[in-house]
Amino acid sequence: MNASTHLEANETVLHSREVDQLIVGHPTSDGAGVKLTRILTQTLHQRLDPFLMLDAFGSDSPNDYIAGFPDHPHRGFETVTYLIAGKMRHRDSAGHEGLLQSGGVQWMTAGRGVIHSEMPEQEHGVLEGFQLWLNLPAHDKMTNPWYKDIQSQEIPEFVTAEGVTVRVIAGTSHGIGGAVQKPVTEPLYLDLHLPPGSHFAQLIPSGHNAFIYTYRGTIKVEGKSIPAQHLAILSNSEAADGISLETQVASRALLIAGHPLNEPIVQQGPFVMNTPEEITRAISDFRSGRFAI
Repeated sequence: MNASTHLEANETVLHSREVDQLIVGHPTSDGAGVKLTRILTQTLHQRLDPFLMLDAFGSDSPNDYIAGFPDHPHRGFETVTYLIAGKMRHRDSAGHEGLLQSGGVQWMTAGRGVIHSEMPEQEHGVLEGFQLWLNLPAHDKMTNPWYKDIQSQEIPEFVTAEGVTVRVIAGTSHGIGGAVQKPVTEPLYLDLHLPPGSHFAQLIPSGHNAFIYTYRGTIKVEGKSIPAQHLAILSNSEAADGISLETQVASRALLIAGHPLNEPIVQQGPFVMNTPEEITRAISDFRSGRFAI
């Protein structure tokens, strides 16, 4: 873990967003049988634009994760994998390879097409983390694939006066720039570790869609509880300038926000484009081997 910067005060949020809706994920499996919880699905594409999917996985049983995610294709979006515990090896058809370890992030832009694998590099112990899918604007969907392996110590981190530890994966929080900055969608991705009785405030542009996923404890926003394993969609209001949250128990949560693209979203499996015709082309390109070029 990198050395933390200590801040004297929280950002000032004058009008906090509220909880618009609570979502409970559903258990499923993906890859070669990895057990996970799918929290953000296609039904929320427009409401949480530019975010397409959020999966949470976590188990100390190797049978739940050992088969991993063998070679599979993507086109038209970005994958952000954040590992809380364990080790996973990434390889892709663009020649990228990296070892994702506890506290690290792998950020991959699939662009015009990539085939990759994500395989556990452990035979026992806990494997826990999240994968977020972030849409690409139409003019970037056919860009060249890109990949960044970010080790835990490379993620900027700070501690507020109330003892809240904030890991800034993307965007900016309290003047601290994150490990990744992206134009157009302008994603904010924070991992918050809150001690009992603490409060945290974060400025968020009123036009951005935002949500909180609590993965330990219970978070409260404007009196509304967000228990563990629940996603809270935050309200959109021109009067709101951010989010103010608190907890009475030790809690951990992801705070994620981004600028909506307001473009058509057409998804078929691992391909996310703007039209059905582009999806047909993606399938054809994959089957003909063009993703590996």
